[in-house]
Amino acid sequence: MSLTSTVAGDTRVITVNMERIDAAMAIQFKEDMRNETEAGPDRVILDLSQVTFIDSSGLGAIVASMKQLGGNRRLDLAGLTPVVDKVFRLTRMDTVFNLFATLDDALAVHPN
Repeated sequence: MSLTSTVAGDTRVITVNMERIDAAMAIQFKEDMRNETEAGPDRVILDLSQVTFIDSSGLGAIVASMKQLGGNRRLDLAGLTPVVDKVFRLTRMDTVFNLFATLDDALAVHPN
């Protein structure tokens, strides 16, 4: 899995540099996310703008990444492509995560 991470003010932005988050990538994704988010800001934005496919294993890996952040930290999702957005909405994960059309939209919202 190829993730890049930057800090913008009080937010860590993690960009997924892969087209797929699927069963073949899920374990590595969770490990990479854990490494990127062990310390740092309370808000993490996962930029999914390059991801064109996600399966149930990938969805589970993102949920697991959110849970490992702990209670005071949050994971927001940005840049969902139409197919990925549809998966999140069909599985009602849009009620669990804040979804933003673009990374800029997510960065414009200040965490509470």
